[in-house]
Amino acid sequence: MQHRLKFRRLDGLFAVLRFPPEQDVPVWATRGQFSSITRTAEELSVVCAVENVPEETLPTERWICVKLEGPFPFSMTGVLLSFLEPLSGNGVPIFALATFDTDYVLIPKQFAERAMEELGRTGHIFIA
Repeated sequence: MQHRLKFRRLDGLFAVLRFPPEQDVPVWATRGQFSSITRTAEELSVVCAVENVPEETLPTERWICVKLEGPFPFSMTGVLLSFLEPLSGNGVPIFALATFDTDYVLIPKQFAERAMEELGRTGHIFIA
């Protein structure tokens, strides 16, 4: 089943960083409208606004972030897949994150225009 999803772009640019699993969560990583922190046995992953990251830690890649307009019940299947297929089918790299209510998709800045075109072409609705 192909879902037609509404989505919006979050303001600003974001960084995706990887740290050793034992590292403390940096205080700067939790500031701003959106951040995500995930710790596994292998790594500590941080997604946050570029402006919060210290210069010496800042990666060169910048990402835009789009938010799917949820909430989506857990029983609803194929939601994220229907959003990602037009991107992956057109060579757009992504970094996906999920929360209890919805999904977020980060796209490298240089692919943003292509991503928006493909999402619109396949029926997804951009909310300004």
